[in-house]
Amino acid sequence: MRAIWKGAVSFGLVNVPVKVAAATGTQNIKFHQVHAEDGGRIKYQRVCSIDGEEVAYKDISKGYETEDGAFVVLTDEDMAALPLSSSREIDVLHFVPADQVDPILFDSSYYLQPDSAAAKPYALLREALSESNLLAVVKVALRQRESLAVLRVRDDVICLHTLLWPDEVRQPDFEVLPGGEGLRPAELAMAASLVESMTSDFDPAEFTDGYTAAVHELIEAKVSSGDVTQPVTPPADDGDGDAQVLDLLTALQRSVDRRTGGASDAEAAPEKPATAKSATTKAATTKAATTKKAPATKAAAKKPASKKAPAKKAADKPAAKPAAEKTAAKKSAPRRSA
Repeated sequence: MRAIWKGAVSFGLVNVPVKVAAATGTQNIKFHQVHAEDGGRIKYQRVCSIDGEEVAYKDISKGYETEDGAFVVLTDEDMAALPLSSSREIDVLHFVPADQVDPILFDSSYYLQPDSAAAKPYALLREALSESNLLAVVKVALRQRESLAVLRVRDDVICLHTLLWPDEVRQPDFEVLPGGEGLRPAELAMAASLVESMTSDFDPAEFTDGYTAAVHELIEAKVSSGDVTQPVTPPADDGDGDAQVLDLLTALQRSVDRRTGGASDAEAAPEKPATAKSATTKAATTKAATTKKAPATKAAAKKPASKKAPAKKAADKPAAKPAAEKTAAKKSAPRRSA
């Protein structure tokens, strides 16, 4: 079983490390609200009652309504500042007779699983509760809320039952609540005889949930007969393909302009997709020419590399021509002075 809480039971000087697991779980059939015509799921939107706008979940806060209709808004920061209990200890306050705890106070039930190293103190507490026929009244903090609870033994397992606080139990307030003054002795005797004839041991396994079983049978019958509705998934709205291309080209154009420092033609005329292509080609050519000029100049300055200059002329004509003119000028200068 999956543990939802880890801590220890403390009574006196005895400390019993335990894990808490939920002991009950409802088996209700889960239904969805759907459109009867096509089986589409019904969705709900969180809409503000004042402006009619849909509100995102992150913008929703807790509000407490006062008697005059005003609201006290509590933010996440307000709730985080509260002194919430984070104790990991189930503190035994005292032991009481079981018949003194009204069953109406029982709220939720949990199993206490002993830690591997706490088998002996766990068994000690369990046997003490079983032999005394008492309930241990404890306080425990589950899900950051302090609760009153009791410990009892069921099938060799210590159970934790959280209790409602006294002000959470409503008092009966009926207009008519008859007393027993007008009942005759013969009627009381006959009722007692009927009760005695119907008395037996309680075995919950003898009873079944007839309604839930009938709903399962109804669903299975409809599935077997093919009486099901397959909701149609609406096509995703991807928008106009041409508009997506224009948007992409516009984004590319702006990226190129941002890198090269040029004006954005796409912003001025976004309807011409060719602008992005031409600008991209122009930027690539300019970048390639700029990259190749630096090595060519460096090669011309070095004497050993001058022999390889003719091989680079075909690949880089704009850069090689000025270098050749400078070389010719240097060679012709001494001849004129002679």
